[in-house]
Amino acid sequence: MEFFYALALIAGILVAFILLVLIATSYDSFKAKIPPEVDQPSKLSLYHYFYTLVEILAKTSESLGIFKEHVLIRLVCGGLPAFRDSKLFIKDLHFDGVPVRIYLPRLPSASKWRGVIFFHGGCGMYGGIRSHERVCRYIARESDSVVMSVGYRLSPECKYPAQNLDCLTAAVHFLKTAENYGVDPDRIIVCGDSVGGTFTANVCQELVNRTDIPKIRAQVMIYPFLQAMNFNLPSHQKNAFTALLSLERTVHYILKYLNKDCSLKEALLAGSHVPESVNLKYRKWINPDLIPEKFKQDYEPPLPTPCVPQVHEETKELFETRISPLLAEDAVICRLPEACIITCEHDVLRDDGLLYKKRLEDNDVKVTWYHIEEGFHGTIAFFGYSIFSFPSSSKIVDHAVNFIKGF
Repeated sequence: MEFFYALALIAGILVAFILLVLIATSYDSFKAKIPPEVDQPSKLSLYHYFYTLVEILAKTSESLGIFKEHVLIRLVCGGLPAFRDSKLFIKDLHFDGVPVRIYLPRLPSASKWRGVIFFHGGCGMYGGIRSHERVCRYIARESDSVVMSVGYRLSPECKYPAQNLDCLTAAVHFLKTAENYGVDPDRIIVCGDSVGGTFTANVCQELVNRTDIPKIRAQVMIYPFLQAMNFNLPSHQKNAFTALLSLERTVHYILKYLNKDCSLKEALLAGSHVPESVNLKYRKWINPDLIPEKFKQDYEPPLPTPCVPQVHEETKELFETRISPLLAEDAVICRLPEACIITCEHDVLRDDGLLYKKRLEDNDVKVTWYHIEEGFHGTIAFFGYSIFSFPSSSKIVDHAVNFIKGF
């Protein structure tokens, strides 16, 4: 028995030593800008250090050929199982091959329910139906709606644009069969956070010309990623080192999502993937001059960077509207449904939301905008976890619910 105790002690010391070496060699990765005005800064710091350690272990495991980086991160981001909900019927189904989970109110309704299609965040590589289980249950209960959460396929196993196609397939199926679930097909809202917000914008854009299915009534985008052309907007500079989602981590995830070489990261950050002709074409929509002055404190315009043709060729997908919905033409934007956009001050993607808000309003699309001054990217991933959650998590979900209840 003493032998096994000694063996366990040696193993523990070895593991601790390996962790210390990893932390020491990756010390810069742990550095994060956590402003005092952010929501519960001490708790956020703790989560940031934990996630960074997991990410370092994941990258090390991939470099050693043990398992891919995304495998370990998925375990952390997958969410915990939720207890039974007495107010909802919950069904797992497949819509044309796409896994979905339906949340139906147990109490009968005098009229047809509204419907909510939900696309989870997670960079297109992490998360799933379970990771946003508590958010979807809350929306269903509090807005008295039937919610459909979409379990789209994840990258890198399923290459882009499989994720967009799954979201579109599930949405079309639900629109066609809404009445089977007691849903009014004219009261269906699409909602998503982070890349789920990307899919929300893209699905709405894809469906504007469809006449064979009901029209989407409204869209809700929670701190969405909406463009990959300019990574030097004011929010990119201000929040470049913010906890959980830094600017470098954002670009790293984009490249991983698209199965691209991550060594292209510095080129993308510098803007070397954008030809001058493309920059001139889209400058009217993606430009720091379009950001309200109060969000541009200490902003420094970057020096012009010449395009590297090889980098552009390698990353041409970034200019597709499936990745960058902000680049859609006005002929599409002007036909989009009413929108709710929720942005967070301490979010590298803040300005994507602000720019899309302006584009929609310039095209006479009604926008309800909520800005969470203390919020940060990823906060609703902690929603419903009691003391482990954040006030901003609840604030964002409540804003979404109040908007949904208006339809």
